[in-house]
Amino acid sequence: MAKKAGPLSGLKVVELAGLAPAPFACTILADLGAEVVRIDRATPGNDVIGFPNDPLARGRRSIGINTKTPEGVELVLKLADDADVLIEGFRPGVAERMGIGPEQVHARNPRLVYGRMTGYGQDGPLATVAGHDINYIGISGALEPIGHAGQRPVVPLNLVGDFGGGGLLLAMGVLAALFERQTSGKGQVVDASMVDGAALLTTSLHGLLDSGLWSGGRGENMLDGGAPFYDTYETADGKYVAIGAIEMRFWGDLVKVLGLDPEETPVHVDKNEWPKLRKIVAEAVAKHTRDELVAKAEGTDACLTAVLSPKEAPSHPHNVARKTFVDVGGMLQPAPAPRFDRTPAETPEPPRPKGGDTAEVLAELGVDADGIERLRAAGTIA
Repeated sequence: MAKKAGPLSGLKVVELAGLAPAPFACTILADLGAEVVRIDRATPGNDVIGFPNDPLARGRRSIGINTKTPEGVELVLKLADDADVLIEGFRPGVAERMGIGPEQVHARNPRLVYGRMTGYGQDGPLATVAGHDINYIGISGALEPIGHAGQRPVVPLNLVGDFGGGGLLLAMGVLAALFERQTSGKGQVVDASMVDGAALLTTSLHGLLDSGLWSGGRGENMLDGGAPFYDTYETADGKYVAIGAIEMRFWGDLVKVLGLDPEETPVHVDKNEWPKLRKIVAEAVAKHTRDELVAKAEGTDACLTAVLSPKEAPSHPHNVARKTFVDVGGMLQPAPAPRFDRTPAETPEPPRPKGGDTAEVLAELGVDADGIERLRAAGTIA
């Protein structure tokens, strides 16, 4: 297989198919040029992982292996023998019972970085307990502060746990381990927990709490929608704008955009005036459609932008100019990020059919055509 473009070109990754966070980590690595081989189930069964043209499966090949057979386990180990990274998202102990845990893999390839993605981590009282993003961000302290005053916490999709505190953290951990390997020559296990990652995302919040700058409850502080100059507002057409005019000169520009009288508008940093100011801003915003307000704010530092839906975002002029979204297999989806001036990433390839590259990958491992046919007849491969 020809090397892909990008800063990780030449890096070989084995991915054990899973849900959301681990595949996202592999998507990041694949986007940046790594050669990722995804191990899917040999037979569909009750497989609920992914869907046609799933963006989290883009940019890599797929091989179908029955990991419940000794022959299947050996194939996984052979793939890992020649890899730089292996990533799995099973509960603690599952990979070991399958025969593809860190000890088994490192016995054959001590340079391999073994990335593990779990909700609660590899140890601790909850390590083997089931959960999802909402549970992980719940005990990390990341969920409780999100929402409006006097109301229940609001679920921020599954962005904080699965993707920010999960997949992104795992990708960073893998890259850090690869950097360390340049000195030691040894691989290691990367234990990425979504609880740990979500907690890490709240680092700044802990500083604000300790300094007394975050003294209110949920939805009563400057950055959680409590401040009238940092919130969303409904426009005349039932859409929304986001306002983030924190600094004095930005606030001054917003006052002009909204057509407010500076002399009659309360000081925006005076918390006692926030209820009155919120009403003033809301009424001013409601006089215009979303796009009218955005046009009025153009060329200013009012920090007023449209709140776009995922379907609208690809068409925004800035996103179009930056090529923030790309067409992958007929679907507009986020482009690889970040960007590199010398080794830019290429547009990802669409997801391959599950198991669609089995014969090609096995041939690269040295398995001849007869051997591939025997493995297929035995149900070991797709």
